[in-house]
Amino acid sequence: MSSEKKEAGGLSTTNALNDSPFMRACRREPVPYTPVWLMRQAGRYMREYREVRARTSFLELCKTPELAAEVTVYAAGKLNVDAAIIFADILLIIEPMGLDLEFARGEGPVIHNPVRGGHDVERLREVEDVGALDYVYEAIRQTRRALPSGLPLIGFCGAPFTLASYIVEGGASKNYVHTKRMMYDDAGAWHAMMSLISRALSRYLNAQIAAGAQAVQLFDSWVGCLSPDDYREYVLPHTRSVIENVTTGTPVIHFGTGTAALLELMREAGGDVIGLDWRVRLDEAWRRLGDVAVMGNFDPIALFASPDHIRRQAQKILTQAGGRPGHIFNLGHGIIPDTPVENVIALVEAVHELSARQVSST
Repeated sequence: MSSEKKEAGGLSTTNALNDSPFMRACRREPVPYTPVWLMRQAGRYMREYREVRARTSFLELCKTPELAAEVTVYAAGKLNVDAAIIFADILLIIEPMGLDLEFARGEGPVIHNPVRGGHDVERLREVEDVGALDYVYEAIRQTRRALPSGLPLIGFCGAPFTLASYIVEGGASKNYVHTKRMMYDDAGAWHAMMSLISRALSRYLNAQIAAGAQAVQLFDSWVGCLSPDDYREYVLPHTRSVIENVTTGTPVIHFGTGTAALLELMREAGGDVIGLDWRVRLDEAWRRLGDVAVMGNFDPIALFASPDHIRRQAQKILTQAGGRPGHIFNLGHGIIPDTPVENVIALVEAVHELSARQVSST
C-alpha cells in the first residue's frame, strides 16, 4: 500500500477538520452532501489488507502502529469516504484488566480466564493508566499525520455491555447464557464489573482523542439481545457514564445492532449521533429519537447485489433522511469478507452524487 502524506498548519488543519461534512453532520449542521464512511472499511474484503495479514497475525497488526496506520489510511483513500476509523479491536482494552486474550485462527477472540462471578470480578485490574495501549495512540498519531488535513479520524471502543459479554462468555456467543445468568443472579458483581469497564473506557477514549481522533464511537454490537427493562437496569447507567466522561466537545457516536426496541433508551444513555442498523427504517427511528444526529443504515449484505440495486437502496435511505441536517450514511454493521470492493466504492459514489443532487434541489 502507499499513501500520500499531506500536512497543514495546526490552526488551518483544525478549521478544515471542524468544517468537514462529517463533523458538521455530527453537530447537525447543513452539509453540501451527506457524509459517508463504513464500519470495517479496512478489512478482509480488500486484497491489500489480506496481503498485510499474510505477513502478520491480527493481534500483531493491531499492535504495530505503522501497519495499523497503513491499512487505515489506505482504506479511506481507496473508498473516498468522509472519515477514517483507526484500525484496532474493541477487545484490546481487556488485556490491561488482567484478561488473557487470544485471537485463535478460525475461532475469533478467545478469553482464557473469563469472569463468571464476584470472585472473578475481584481479580480484574482497575485500568487507571491506559498507557499499556500506547500502540493504539501511536497508530492514531501516525494516521493523523498521513491523512488529508480535512479528513476526520474516528477513535472507538466497545460499549460496556458488549465488552462485558465477551469477558463473561469467554468469546462470541449466540444466547449469552453466562452473561445473563450473572446479571440476574449476581447483580452486585455485574455492576461492579460494568463500573470498572466504564471507567477504563472513558480513559481509553480520551487518550485516543488526545492522540488525534476527532470523534469517537461506542460499538454495542451485542446489546440487541436484551429487553428494554434489562437494558435500563443493567446497562444504561454504565454506558451513560462512559459518554458523560468523554472529553467535552468531541462528538460521540453510540452504535448498536438489533436495537429497534432500545432506541429511546440508547438516546437516554447519550451520544451526539445514534447509529442505526438496517432492521429499522431511518425516518421512523429518527422520529423516535428526536433532536440528535443519526448514522446508518444500509444492509451490508446488500453490497453483494447489483450496482443498480445498491444505488436504489442508497436513494431510499437518503429519501427517508429527507436532507435533514445530521445524517451520516453508513452500513447497519461492518463490511463482511468477500464483499466486492467495486460495490463498496459504488455505494460511496452513489451517496455523494445522490445527496448532493438532493441538497441542490432544496
